[in-house]
Amino acid sequence: MSLWYMRQGQEPAPAAELGERLSISPFLQDILWRRGLAGEGEINSFLNARLADLVNPEKWPQVPEAADFLVNALLEGKKLVVWGDYDVDGTTSTALVLDVLQYHGLNAMWHIPDRHKEGYGINVACIERLHEIGCQVLLSVDSGIADVKAIARARELGMDVVVSDHHLPPDPLPPATIFFNPRMGDPETVPCPHLAGVGVAFFLMAAVNSRLAARSGRSFKMDDVLDLVALGTLADVMRLTGQNRILVRAGLARLMRPKRPGIAALKAVSGMNVNAPVSASQVSFKLAPRINAAGRMSHARVAVQLLRCRNFSDSMDLARQLDEFNTTRRDTEHIILDEARTQAAEHLQANADCGLVLYGKQWHPGIIGIVATRIIEEYHVPCIIICDDKNTLKGSGRSIPGFDLYACLSEITDHLLAFGGHRQAAGVRIMPGYLEAFRRDFQEATRRRLQTPGEQVIWVDRVLGLKDAANPVHLRELAMMEPFGPGNPEPLFLSNPVEIVSRQNFRMRHDSVELNLRDTVDGQMLHAKGWGMADKFPPEMVGTVIRIVFTLRSEMRLGLSAPELTIKDFKLCPDGSDGLSVPPSENTVPDASEEDDIEAEGADEAGSETPVEAASPAADIKSDAAAEEPAAAAGDDPAAGEGKETEV
Repeated sequence: MSLWYMRQGQEPAPAAELGERLSISPFLQDILWRRGLAGEGEINSFLNARLADLVNPEKWPQVPEAADFLVNALLEGKKLVVWGDYDVDGTTSTALVLDVLQYHGLNAMWHIPDRHKEGYGINVACIERLHEIGCQVLLSVDSGIADVKAIARARELGMDVVVSDHHLPPDPLPPATIFFNPRMGDPETVPCPHLAGVGVAFFLMAAVNSRLAARSGRSFKMDDVLDLVALGTLADVMRLTGQNRILVRAGLARLMRPKRPGIAALKAVSGMNVNAPVSASQVSFKLAPRINAAGRMSHARVAVQLLRCRNFSDSMDLARQLDEFNTTRRDTEHIILDEARTQAAEHLQANADCGLVLYGKQWHPGIIGIVATRIIEEYHVPCIIICDDKNTLKGSGRSIPGFDLYACLSEITDHLLAFGGHRQAAGVRIMPGYLEAFRRDFQEATRRRLQTPGEQVIWVDRVLGLKDAANPVHLRELAMMEPFGPGNPEPLFLSNPVEIVSRQNFRMRHDSVELNLRDTVDGQMLHAKGWGMADKFPPEMVGTVIRIVFTLRSEMRLGLSAPELTIKDFKLCPDGSDGLSVPPSENTVPDASEEDDIEAEGADEAGSETPVEAASPAADIKSDAAAEEPAAAAGDDPAAGEGKETEV
């Protein structure tokens, strides 16, 4: 069952004169008001999102000190290792740092942990190996804030450690030399507490770049790494407000005509025109999964090499590898998902008012987080997917809006070796032999906390007839609101009663359906798609009158722009009702800028260094060697490429 609620802005609604001054229609003004944007300044800031409005790196707490330290160490010739992570945020962060350092002729080594052998974060064994090869400074990106033991060991061995991270800090902090983490400061004074790891690396390296440029007279164009910032920020599902909105919007523009050969190759293998515009959803569903697949199915070094490759032919070889990894990942996911669905249906039949704990002995530990997301999308209850891993049971959990998964796990630690994460995603390690005991604990804890189990809540932006949906002005104005994501969800519209005139399955995806709909109020006929909804619209539904909740975009058909409706939900309306429910209270109406952000890669693996007694929200745990030849550097400046970097 789904509940449809209408968003409501603060009264009074802004005057029509404001829209006229801003040159926006009442349609767009109404949507923005319902999302809490009513003032002229805030609307201008949102719609324009200019790079000129980025905060000066020197204004970020911790950045001047961290940049000074790194520059002094580099100019003294100290050996630096960049420690990244195996997801998109971590690999883009690593590539960004290497781009800037190489441009300035500075040598650096880099290391991405093997997801399957090392797990997430900085580990003691590799720290000792880095010490043996002469590492003097370790710079972590998108990781490090919770790695107390490994950083303590690095300091014992005489290394300086600069932690550049965006995950919640623990108590106590690791004994790093210096930090830059926007979540360590007062949220009221930090320009943007919810940067991705690559956003943190961007501002830090911008400050490093300005210091090096002051000495050499040559400055790296930080605009050239905004493609990386957009990829990492969108893939980590960070809130697209404030600084993130500016960075991602500018980065998407650079992804349209990529200067980076690796990105061009990645677009090509993803079935995209190399010079076509790239939307946030295309990053999330086409580009990011292929980059992530490297770490999930093999090793993330392939992703870093692709992002830094300067030759298109070599980039195509690397991109094809990522595409093959992603195909294997997708096939594995389908197998696990089918088995998990069967278990979910059985468990919910016996226990309809609680969360799910699903287990497969051979399920792939790098895939279970994705499957958990698919399960909650279908069943709308918190879910933890468990598999065998390293002589224990590993679990990756996902939650539903309004349910704090981390707080729930904090109540049931009796059978856990370790856990970590945050409100919407978490990872667990379970003692061997205690799966059923943990399942009972989780079912009872979720039963206590779930108020409306199984109910999907959908917030609608406004009622929109199909004639208004076809208005080209409205389509252009919706594009002005992009990019969409957490903090700025894509607008959802409620139709008038519409008749299903015809339906057909997609040729390549038989689980999906195309409908022709006629608005019974204004008479407009439009085309709509229902991804994965073929079973919900059987042939006998033709002629039925329904109301749909849908998203609206412009699509090119036969060289012409046309409205594209994507159905998100529907209800029969024999009595002509709108299907809307009354929210339990006014306080439940969400501010779009404050809705939960879910770091999809952010809490999949509970590591041995995050024991139950020390677990905290800071321990964001990810789900999920011999030295290699250095990857070629990306960049267009003929003076670039003086520095060298080597993977360790």
